[in-house]
Amino acid sequence: MKIEYQNLNLMLQKFKANPYKIYPVLTPHTGYIKEFKVKEGDTVRGPSGKWLEKPGSPLFVLEREKNQKIIRAKINGIVQNLRTDLLNKFVEAEETILEIKHPLSQKEIISEILLFALYIIKAPETARYILSPALASRLEKQGLGKVKVKKGEEVLIMTFMKRETPIYFSEDGNFVLYHIYFTPFQLVERDQPLLGFCQEEDLPYLQKIIERIKEEWSDF
Repeated sequence: MKIEYQNLNLMLQKFKANPYKIYPVLTPHTGYIKEFKVKEGDTVRGPSGKWLEKPGSPLFVLEREKNQKIIRAKINGIVQNLRTDLLNKFVEAEETILEIKHPLSQKEIISEILLFALYIIKAPETARYILSPALASRLEKQGLGKVKVKKGEEVLIMTFMKRETPIYFSEDGNFVLYHIYFTPFQLVERDQPLLGFCQEEDLPYLQKIIERIKEEWSDF
């Protein structure tokens, strides 16, 4: 198992002391910061609705070649470290313009700790992802924590620039798909977690970890 039970205490203490996660907001491309739509300390909301059809709060306007694009929040939280000094300045791609301090729910605490306990497949590129058809079919029939995967099996498909690239499971051993970190067809940033896998023999221990988290965070 990738996480020792005694280390769980330290991790829970860390989250209790600071139950937030900081999400930097980066520029998607070069351009000029023409306007800020928020102030330091403002509360913002990410996309909402059944299909996330309602866009998140507007954060700032980025202009390139006289085309303006409103950059919006992807998650709920509080605006901090707003770079107001960049107003009307040229910025490079992937430059941090502000941060969103997001309060973690019980479910998100579990997801964060599972990052340390599971074998994680991360996004190799900023792109859209879906489960492979075979894995999606087995998942629908069996459910999370029961779908077995083997080394070399196709588990994901990355769609980028109208191209589809398969992603394969590369670990030796007996693993099951335990956690899904992404929403199909939504844009996922590079290096963000996609799938979490657990060795079959570790499943009972992992369930104890989750029960412990739920007990510690019963107020969420």
